[in-house]
Amino acid sequence: MSKRSERPTGLPVIHERAAGIDVGSRFHVVAVAPDLCEEPVQTFQAFTGDLERMAKWLTSVGIATVAMESTGVYWMPVYEVLESHGIDVIVANARDARSVPGRKSDVNDAQWLQRLHACGLLRASFRPGQDIAALRVYLRLRERLTDFAASHIMHMQKAMTLMNLQLQHVVSDVTGATGMKIIRAIVGGERDPAILAAMRDIRCKADNEKVCAALVGNYRSEHVFALTQALKLYDFYQARIAECDSEVERVLAMLSADKSAPAEPLKKPRHRTIQPNAMSFDTRPVLYQITGVDLTQIHGVGPYLALRMVAECGTDLSRWPTAKHFTSWLTLSPGCKISGGKVLSSRTRKTSNRLSAHLRLAAVTIGRTSTALGAFYRRLSARVGKAKAVTATARKIAVLLYNAMRFGMNYQDPGADSYERKYRERVVKQLHRRAAEFGFTLQQAPAMGVS
Repeated sequence: MSKRSERPTGLPVIHERAAGIDVGSRFHVVAVAPDLCEEPVQTFQAFTGDLERMAKWLTSVGIATVAMESTGVYWMPVYEVLESHGIDVIVANARDARSVPGRKSDVNDAQWLQRLHACGLLRASFRPGQDIAALRVYLRLRERLTDFAASHIMHMQKAMTLMNLQLQHVVSDVTGATGMKIIRAIVGGERDPAILAAMRDIRCKADNEKVCAALVGNYRSEHVFALTQALKLYDFYQARIAECDSEVERVLAMLSADKSAPAEPLKKPRHRTIQPNAMSFDTRPVLYQITGVDLTQIHGVGPYLALRMVAECGTDLSRWPTAKHFTSWLTLSPGCKISGGKVLSSRTRKTSNRLSAHLRLAAVTIGRTSTALGAFYRRLSARVGKAKAVTATARKIAVLLYNAMRFGMNYQDPGADSYERKYRERVVKQLHRRAAEFGFTLQQAPAMGVS
């Protein structure tokens, strides 16, 4: 039996000048099309000089676009160097660029990425501009510093518990005005419960007698030393957080420099209470100038969540064609795993998206409000459970944010009663339709008179 002389044709090439890079911690393997040069696969070290040499080699062979996987944080220096040389860089999800089974090596990975990218089979992950990326770095660093400071709050509470000081039971927050005055006085050497209790803030609900009783303890030197160390570390991280706030304010001023002031004045905030770990400056006016809409008018969205929205997604949401694309990127929409016409799974994917985590926290908070979103959360929670209700409510908040930033939608809450009325009308309409399918007609029962 003779072999066929003709080989099957491959996929059409979309990007003729495409390259693929297998990113590593110590070296990077770069592959280009075999017909562009004699050595289509080359290895470069991870040093900055080698990255510059790699960029010059790619431009010398006429490469216009490069694809790489998002390997840890090692891809970021490569991305920035190639972008500075005018090369279009695509960071692909590793799930979309899996290598062929049985052929796993750095060279094969680079060649496989080059082939997929040349055929247009790789989707670029979202990467904001340089200014938005800088804002995102500052906010992520601030969150990390806030977590470090929170750990030292627990250390202070543990030291006071070992001294049998029940301060956390008489004040709502040990890092508030009353708690910090008392802790600093204890570190300074004060031991008299009456003097310490007199430092309570006027807004503290516990009276002097109760606070005084809670501050009678065993002031052992080792426990006071532990409290002192925890307080110093807490103050250190608070100073670093203040420095991050200054940088965030500077970046926001740069972003709003070329933005014209909105025609309508900024509305009053819905809540005057200051959020925990809020920024040291008012972000609402500058965010209103950058985005053109007041995102904080949406229930569940505070100034910090609005700032994280801008930092994670930027101000141009046209990269997501519809709200469904946006919620799918946030992994807040149901999954789609279908085979043979049968839905195998509709679970939402796991994600490390920071904005999704903030939206879920906002959904939990809004579930306790008398709003339309709160009514939706409570009704869904009773029917399918709190976990799914949190995801669904977070998705609704994400859609509202998308429509506000993309199309300038002004949000007006219809209220919980309006939501319940529309829900009742929808259920009644479905009952009439189902009854008509079986040949029945529903009639409204007469109102019962009051005797």
